[in-house]
This record gives sequence, structure tokens and C-alpha cells, in this order.
Amino acid sequence: MKHDNTSQKDENPRRKFFQQTAIAGAGLMLTPSLITASSGNIEISEQNKDKENKMTTRNLGKLKVSALGAGCMSISANYGAPAKIEEGIKTIRKAYESGVTFFDTAEVYGPYTNEKLVGEALAPFRNKVAIATKFGFEIGAPNITLNSRPEHIKKVVEESLARLKTDRIDLLYQHRVDPNVPIEDVAGAVKDLIAAGKVLHFGLSEANTATIRKAHAVQPVSAIQTEYSFMERSVEKNGVLDLCEELAIGFVPWGPLGMGYLAGQLNAQTPFDSKLDLRSAFERFTAENLAANMPIVNLLNRFASNRNATASQIALAWLMAKKPFIVCIAGTRNIPHLSENLGAYDVELSAAEFQELETEFAKLKVYGGRMNAMQMTFCQ
Repeated sequence: MKHDNTSQKDENPRRKFFQQTAIAGAGLMLTPSLITASSGNIEISEQNKDKENKMTTRNLGKLKVSALGAGCMSISANYGAPAKIEEGIKTIRKAYESGVTFFDTAEVYGPYTNEKLVGEALAPFRNKVAIATKFGFEIGAPNITLNSRPEHIKKVVEESLARLKTDRIDLLYQHRVDPNVPIEDVAGAVKDLIAAGKVLHFGLSEANTATIRKAHAVQPVSAIQTEYSFMERSVEKNGVLDLCEELAIGFVPWGPLGMGYLAGQLNAQTPFDSKLDLRSAFERFTAENLAANMPIVNLLNRFASNRNATASQIALAWLMAKKPFIVCIAGTRNIPHLSENLGAYDVELSAAEFQELETEFAKLKVYGGRMNAMQMTFCQ
């Protein structure tokens, strides 16, 4: 199946904050890291910094981006201690040199530190990439709450622009739907920001079909971001993926590798730091469910062995083959893992292979909810 180029996620303040609001793929974690690295200390080779990107593009609404994007969250937060700033910048810049033009972040990742990292890393070639970030929270220790009031949106966008070292945000998502603010008001606020040139495209994260339709009627929605992977398929059942196809809205899966599980490096003995790793609170990452879901990884590994590929590459190739308007943003914090993820671009599943994967997966059961009950209250 070819890659279609068609236009078309305790009382200690930090712990309490995590327990109340950790959100997979859009995870929330207070970390002490600050962006202090100077871009002058991390060189971009002269032969590569202006390299013509070879990766084909896909459309998120009218926003054209590379067929594979880069999720930047895990560099700064939520999958353990933050990576070193220098390594994070090198990884992001290597992604660009490898053809990636779409980079995903959010104000709440860190909070704030990931936006600073992305802004620093992409500054040398800002005009050649698209940056996506997100709003939707009132951030402040020890608690955090939803806040999508129009005046708040406009305030935090100014702050994001400063951290990202840019004059516009290519794709601005509402991170989570705020039940206290009509979605029409949210869309109207973003429409104002688009008219002012501070935002170019509008997106929603973890929104249901009714919300998407209402928002789209006020300001065209370019992209929906929701958890979606070979093992997590809720959007195939709740109408969201079909609606994106109907309205020519792009779809950006967060957690396209099952938050790392589908890479095959996690097992029942894998420890997860309850203070630094959001997966420690997720049902699918209990020791019991990590073991129970291993047949899914084994299936991907069987296909990978026949294709001289890895389980991660098969999982990403499956998503790319699913719909031509899907753009994966697999996260990584190091160059070797980045190279593995981007290798999925060269794995083209035939129609027969794709169908075989679907048939074999249908025989399996997925154990554990994608997030716990508290965290799912943030999702529609």
C-alpha cells in the first residue's frame, strides 16, 4: 500500500498535580528543567541545514506538512526525567535534516520548557517548518484546571509565541475541550487570532464528533489530535476518523506507538516512576496488562521480521497506510530512536499485508483502558 500524498496525544504539589491532571500524549508534568542551552553551541552542518527535504507531504486541512512529524513532548516531560537540553535540540534538528517539517509541542509540557526547547531548536530554519502547540489549561501549582475562555486563549498564545521565538503558530490546538466554555466561543477566539496573523490553522484534541462539527462551522478545523495506534482504535468506532474524512480534516495520532509499548522494549518488569512517568497511572501499563498485551507486539514483530523492519516501523507504516490524511508524530528523545521511527517511511505495506494485519489483530484482545477513569474525564 503506497504512502498516499493526497490532499485531504499525595500532597506534594508535583505529585498532586500529576495525579489530578496527567493526560496521555498531552501529558502534564511539572519538571524543574529550564531551557538554557545556546543555539550557538549546537552546530548544524552547512551541507545539511538548507537541505531539500525529500519526504513527501500530507495535508492537515490546508496545512501541508511532512508525511511523518515529530512529537517533542517526551524530550522534556512525562516519560521519565527530562533529556539533556543539548541532546533534545540535536534530535529535533536531526529530524529536520531528515525531512521532517512538522513539530508538535504544548505549553503544558514541562510546563513551558518544551515550547522553549522547540523554539530554540527550530529557530535557524523557522520558515521551513510548521509548529503545532496547544492551549486549554490554567497552569499554576499546586493545581491546574481547564481554561479556554477567549481572553485566556489570547493571553497564552502571546506567551507561547515568545517561548517559541516566532511570530505565528502554524497549528493551534485546544488541548482539551472545556465544558464551561462553548466551543463556538473557542473557535471564535482562534478565528480572531488567525485574522491577526498570529495563528494560521486551528485544531482540536480529544474532541467528539458533535464538538468538531460545531467548531468547524465557526472556524474550519485543520486537524484533530487523539490517541490512535495499532492497539488503540477508539477513533475508528466513535466516528471521529470518519468525520475527519468527511470534512477534509487531517488527523494527528498521539501515542502512535502505544506510548512506547509497541516498540517491544517494555515488559511486566519495566519500572515506571510515579513522579515522572505518566504511564505509571495508566491501566495498560500495569505489570499484568503489559504481559497480557504482548501478543500484539509479537504480531508486529512477526511482520517486521519478514520486512527487515522493526515493530515500531510496522506500527507506524500501518497508520500511514490507514488514511492519506493521517500524520503520525512519534516521540523520541534521541537520534537512534528517531532514525528507527523515520525508517517507517520506507516500509510500504501492500494491500494484502495491511489486510492480514487487520485480520490477525481482530483475533486479539487489548487489555486495560487507554487512561484511567479520572484522566478520561478530560476526553469527550
